[in-house]
Amino acid sequence: MRPLRSGALAAALLIAAASAPSAASAATALSAATAPSAHSATPSAAAPSADPAPAGPQRPYEPGVDGPDNIDALTARVSPDGSGQRNGIRVDFDRASRAEDGGKPAAARRFVFLFDRSVSLHPADFPVCDRAALEAEGPGGCPEGSRIGDGTAEFHPTGTAEVLAFNTRCRDGSWGVLVAIPATGTILEQTLERVSAPYRARGYRWALDEILPPTAVPPQDRSATLRFRLAFGAASRDGASYATTTAPDGRPLRFGLWSEFVTGQVLLPEARARIARTA
Repeated sequence: MRPLRSGALAAALLIAAASAPSAASAATALSAATAPSAHSATPSAAAPSADPAPAGPQRPYEPGVDGPDNIDALTARVSPDGSGQRNGIRVDFDRASRAEDGGKPAAARRFVFLFDRSVSLHPADFPVCDRAALEAEGPGGCPEGSRIGDGTAEFHPTGTAEVLAFNTRCRDGSWGVLVAIPATGTILEQTLERVSAPYRARGYRWALDEILPPTAVPPQDRSATLRFRLAFGAASRDGASYATTTAPDGRPLRFGLWSEFVTGQVLLPEARARIARTA
C-alpha cells in the first residue's frame, strides 16, 4: 500500500515536468458539464485515503520524504465545444497550488481527474495519437483531429508552458490521454478507468488516472507546478463531441482531483459547476 498523509488543507493537482509512461487500464465513456462562467473552487478538505482507481496501473513503491504540506484549490468550468450538439462540452480543470511554508510545493506521485457521473467521453469517435510518434516528432506527429484538449502549466519558481492533450490507446488497448508539454519534452500518460465504490458514492463514475513513476531525481528536488489548467473537450470534423453530458439544466456537477505527493500527503479538492445550455 502507498503511505498516505493527509494535509491540513485539501486540494490538488501537481504535475512533475518529467516523462511518466503509465500502463493502461479500463474505460470507454465519460461525461461532464458546467456553465461557461458558473464555477466554484472548494476550500481545502481532507481527502479520502481510498484509491479512486485501484484497477489501473500500480506505481512502484517509493518511500515518502520530508517536505511541506501542499495547499491547493480547484476550479471547474464547462463551455460548449463547438460541435453544435446540445450536450457537447469542454470541461476545464484549473488547479492552483502552494506550499504551506511558502516555498516550493511537494512534487506529485500521482493524480486522478474525477468526473461527475453524468459525464461521458467518446474517444472512439476521434483519431488516435501513438505515444512513439509523439515522442519522435512532437505534436506534429499526431494525426489531425486527435487533439482533444489543452491548457497551461505555471512552474515553480517561474515559467509558463503550453499543455496539449491527445486521444490515445494505451499499451493494453484501452483508451487514454497523452498530455504533452512540448517546452519541457514531457509526455504524461493518463488511463481511463471506472472509479472505486467510495467515489461512486460521492457522485463520480469515470476517472483519468496518471502515475508519475520514480526517477533518478530525488523526490524533494522534482519539478512542481503552481498552477495547472487542463481542459478536455473537442469537436470532430463530422460534429462528434469528445465530451458530453446527460445532466439536466440547473443541476450542479461535481469534479475532483485526487492527488498523492512524494511526501505521502493525499489531497482531494472538489469543485461544482452548473450546466448552462444554449438553444
